Amino acid sequence: MFHQENPNYNRNQVGFYSLDELVPKDHLLRQIDEAIDFSFIYDLVKDSYCADNGRPSLDPVMLVKIPMIQCLFGIRSMRQTIKDIEVNVAYRWFLGLTLEDKVPHFTTYGKNYSRRFQDKQVIEAIFSHILGLCLNVGLIDPTEIFVDGTHIKAAANNHKYINQEVDA
Repeated sequence: MFHQENPNYNRNQVGFYSLDELVPKDHLLRQIDEAIDFSFIYDLVKDSYCADNGRPSLDPVMLVKIPMIQCLFGIRSMRQTIKDIEVNVAYRWFLGLTLEDKVPHFTTYGKNYSRRFQDKQVIEAIFSHILGLCLNVGLIDPTEIFVDGTHIKAAANNHKYINQEVDA
Protein backbone atom coordinates (compact mmCIF):
# COMPACT_ATOMS: atom_id res chain seq x y z
CA MET A 1 0.00 0.00 0.00
CA PHE A 2 1.32 3.42 -0.98
CA HIS A 3 1.95 5.79 1.92
CA GLN A 4 3.01 9.41 1.67
CA GLU A 5 4.53 10.84 4.83
CA ASN A 6 3.26 14.27 5.89
CA PRO A 7 2.05 15.69 2.57
CA ASN A 8 1.30 19.02 4.30
CA TYR A 9 4.63 19.28 6.13
CA ASN A 10 5.43 22.86 7.08
CA ARG A 11 9.16 23.59 7.14
CA ASN A 12 8.50 26.90 8.82
CA GLN A 13 6.91 25.32 11.87
CA VAL A 14 7.88 26.73 15.23
CA GLY A 15 8.45 24.65 18.31
CA PHE A 16 9.98 25.05 21.73
CA TYR A 17 13.07 22.88 22.00
CA SER A 18 16.26 23.18 23.95
CA LEU A 19 19.52 22.10 22.36
CA ASP A 20 20.02 19.85 25.36
CA GLU A 21 16.91 17.86 24.38
CA LEU A 22 18.13 17.46 20.80
CA VAL A 23 21.55 16.00 21.67
CA PRO A 24 21.39 12.29 22.58
CA LYS A 25 22.38 11.46 26.16
CA ASP A 26 25.01 8.96 24.97
CA HIS A 27 26.64 11.26 22.39
CA LEU A 28 30.46 11.32 22.52
CA LEU A 29 30.57 15.11 22.77
CA ARG A 30 28.23 15.00 25.76
CA GLN A 31 30.56 12.51 27.48
CA ILE A 32 33.56 14.73 26.77
CA ASP A 33 31.75 17.82 28.01
CA GLU A 34 30.82 16.06 31.26
CA ALA A 35 34.37 14.77 31.79
CA ILE A 36 36.39 17.88 30.96
CA ASP A 37 36.16 21.34 32.47
CA PHE A 38 37.59 23.47 29.67
CA SER A 39 37.80 26.63 31.81
CA PHE A 40 41.51 25.99 32.49
CA ILE A 41 42.16 27.24 28.94
CA TYR A 42 41.28 30.82 29.89
CA ASP A 43 44.16 31.00 32.38
CA LEU A 44 46.64 29.60 29.86
CA VAL A 45 45.79 32.07 27.08
CA LYS A 46 44.95 35.26 29.00
CA ASP A 47 48.36 36.80 28.17
CA SER A 48 47.66 36.61 24.43
CA TYR A 49 44.60 38.88 24.68
CA CYS A 50 44.43 42.62 25.20
CA ALA A 51 41.86 43.63 27.82
CA ASP A 52 41.04 47.09 26.47
CA ASN A 53 41.99 47.15 22.80
CA GLY A 54 41.04 45.41 19.56
CA ARG A 55 38.05 43.64 18.12
CA PRO A 56 36.06 41.05 20.04
CA SER A 57 37.77 37.69 19.72
CA LEU A 58 36.55 34.15 19.40
CA ASP A 59 36.22 32.24 22.64
CA PRO A 60 39.55 30.43 23.22
CA VAL A 61 37.67 27.32 24.40
CA MET A 62 35.89 27.27 21.04
CA LEU A 63 39.29 27.53 19.33
CA VAL A 64 40.26 24.28 21.06
CA LYS A 65 36.95 22.46 20.70
CA ILE A 66 36.60 23.00 16.93
CA PRO A 67 39.73 20.97 16.02
CA MET A 68 38.61 18.36 18.57
CA ILE A 69 35.39 17.95 16.59
CA GLN A 70 37.41 17.76 13.38
CA CYS A 71 39.68 15.05 14.76
CA LEU A 72 37.03 13.01 16.58
CA PHE A 73 34.70 12.79 13.60
CA GLY A 74 37.34 12.43 10.87
CA ILE A 75 36.58 15.65 9.05
CA ARG A 76 39.39 16.38 6.62
CA SER A 77 39.38 20.17 6.40
CA MET A 78 38.59 23.15 8.59
CA ARG A 79 36.30 24.48 5.87
CA GLN A 80 34.21 21.29 6.01
CA THR A 81 34.31 21.27 9.81
CA ILE A 82 32.81 24.77 9.92
CA LYS A 83 30.12 23.74 7.40
CA ASP A 84 29.26 20.72 9.55
CA ILE A 85 29.07 22.85 12.70
CA GLU A 86 26.54 25.09 10.95
CA VAL A 87 24.07 22.20 10.57
CA ASN A 88 24.93 19.75 13.37
CA VAL A 89 23.04 20.41 16.60
CA ALA A 90 25.41 18.29 18.72
CA TYR A 91 28.42 20.26 17.50
CA ARG A 92 26.66 23.55 18.27
CA TRP A 93 25.71 22.29 21.73
CA PHE A 94 29.33 21.26 22.44
CA LEU A 95 30.61 24.68 21.32
CA GLY A 96 27.99 26.57 23.31
CA LEU A 97 26.34 28.02 20.21
CA THR A 98 22.60 28.48 19.86
CA LEU A 99 20.81 27.79 16.58
CA GLU A 100 20.78 31.54 15.93
CA ASP A 101 24.50 32.12 16.64
CA LYS A 102 26.76 32.54 13.65
CA VAL A 103 29.53 30.02 13.26
CA PRO A 104 32.86 31.74 12.65
CA HIS A 105 34.11 31.72 9.06
CA PHE A 106 36.92 29.21 8.56
CA THR A 107 39.42 31.99 7.78
CA THR A 108 38.43 33.87 10.94
CA TYR A 109 38.96 30.68 12.90
CA GLY A 110 42.36 30.09 11.27
CA LYS A 111 43.62 33.61 11.91
CA ASN A 112 42.51 33.55 15.55
CA TYR A 113 43.98 30.10 16.12
CA SER A 114 47.37 31.02 14.68
CA ARG A 115 47.51 34.28 16.65
CA ARG A 116 46.45 32.84 19.99
CA PHE A 117 48.58 29.73 19.82
CA GLN A 118 51.81 31.13 18.35
CA ASP A 119 53.49 29.83 21.47
CA LYS A 120 53.49 26.08 20.86
CA GLN A 121 53.93 25.42 24.58
CA VAL A 122 50.43 26.78 25.24
CA ILE A 123 48.69 24.40 22.83
CA GLU A 124 50.87 21.52 24.07
CA ALA A 125 49.88 22.30 27.68
CA ILE A 126 46.19 22.40 26.70
CA PHE A 127 46.46 19.14 24.74
CA SER A 128 48.36 17.36 27.54
CA HIS A 129 45.84 18.52 30.15
CA ILE A 130 42.89 17.32 28.05
CA LEU A 131 44.57 13.95 27.39
CA GLY A 132 45.24 13.53 31.10
CA LEU A 133 41.62 14.27 31.99
CA CYS A 134 40.37 11.86 29.31
CA LEU A 135 42.67 9.12 30.63
CA ASN A 136 41.51 9.72 34.22
CA VAL A 137 37.83 9.27 33.38
CA GLY A 138 38.32 6.35 30.98
CA LEU A 139 37.54 8.05 27.68
CA ILE A 140 40.90 6.87 26.32
CA ASP A 141 42.07 3.26 26.50
CA PRO A 142 45.88 3.37 26.79
CA THR A 143 46.27 -0.38 26.18
CA GLU A 144 45.92 -0.04 22.41
CA ILE A 145 47.90 2.32 20.22
CA PHE A 146 47.24 2.89 16.53
CA VAL A 147 49.88 4.28 14.21
CA ASP A 148 49.25 5.60 10.73
CA GLY A 149 51.28 3.45 8.37
CA THR A 150 50.30 5.18 5.15
CA HIS A 151 52.90 4.84 2.42
CA ILE A 152 53.65 8.00 0.53
CA LYS A 153 56.21 8.64 -2.15
CA ALA A 154 59.23 10.31 -0.61
CA ALA A 155 61.06 13.21 -2.17
CA ALA A 156 64.26 11.16 -2.23
CA ASN A 157 66.89 10.40 -4.81
CA ASN A 158 66.18 6.98 -6.34
CA HIS A 159 69.81 6.62 -7.48
CA LYS A 160 71.24 6.68 -3.94
CA TYR A 161 69.74 3.39 -2.79
CA ILE A 162 71.90 1.42 -0.37
CA ASN A 163 70.93 -2.15 0.41
CA GLN A 164 71.94 -2.82 3.99
CA GLU A 165 70.47 -4.60 6.98
CA VAL A 166 69.85 -2.58 10.12
CA ASP A 167 69.66 -4.05 13.62
CA ALA A 168 66.45 -3.12 15.41
